[in-house]
Amino acid sequence: MSGAERPTAVLAALASNLGIAVAKFVAFLVTGSSSMLAESLHSVADTTNQGLLLLGHRRAGHAATRQHPFGFGSERYFWSFVVAVLLFTLGGLFALYEGITKLQAPEALTSPEWAIAVVLLAMVLEGASLRVAVREARETRREGATWWEFVRDTKTPETAVVLLEDTAAEVGLVCALLGVGLSVLTGDTRFDAVGSIGVGIVLGIVAVVLAMEMRSLLIGESAEDDELEAIRDAVAEEPSFERLIELRTMYVGPDDLLVAMRVELDASLTFDDVAARLDRMETRIRDRLPATGQVFIEADTGDGPGRSEGPVPDS
Repeated sequence: MSGAERPTAVLAALASNLGIAVAKFVAFLVTGSSSMLAESLHSVADTTNQGLLLLGHRRAGHAATRQHPFGFGSERYFWSFVVAVLLFTLGGLFALYEGITKLQAPEALTSPEWAIAVVLLAMVLEGASLRVAVREARETRREGATWWEFVRDTKTPETAVVLLEDTAAEVGLVCALLGVGLSVLTGDTRFDAVGSIGVGIVLGIVAVVLAMEMRSLLIGESAEDDELEAIRDAVAEEPSFERLIELRTMYVGPDDLLVAMRVELDASLTFDDVAARLDRMETRIRDRLPATGQVFIEADTGDGPGRSEGPVPDS
């Protein structure tokens, strides 16, 4: 998803979660269900999160400034990290608190059919939002990659956030439905409290996973192996190329790959020849990797002090 494209999955999730939040709050006010209150706060958190993702998407499009010469693409990573924090605190911790409180002091449910109807409606709406996110993710998912690998590898945070949020929402709704349903069948409202605890655990797990992935992107992730190979090939095709001394890459935004390298060229080349060859290398790199932003290529012999050979190894 480029910065110019509409974040379709986020917009679909925003509309879905806003409607679901209103319906869940109505059901909570009617039934007094802990699970429904937990799910209501979950939907409020999700709606807020979609707004933050849209904010990050918009701010990422700002032009580079003197203070931020590489632009604002990482805004999308930052606000996605904030989403993970809010999902954990506003959603997960509150659901756990509400569930534990009601487990210690159970309260009777009134009109549980309201809660069940709203949960079923929410499942349909969340499923529609998840379907949009899945369709959008398939456009960029590597062939043969699992969904977990997609979440780990993608440089587009919004799609990963919506995928995990909607999946967590569906699992949470199942917990809420089981909690309310078992409370009705057994007459023991502690099942409803357990359902709320289940919602909190699910949200907590998803929030931690999201936070870890967004942290990795904020620190700066390199290009993927196939992208690195494309860069190496683009450089090696240039006549008079001798060897690639060093290569560094980093995504400073989902659509902004920073490339820096040192190459050794034929020592007999003139200054103008070297400049022309470096320009052609850069052009080929941009042609093959449209997400490339800044490209820095230095012609060198590789004999200087403190120089390292090749890319930084994986830790």
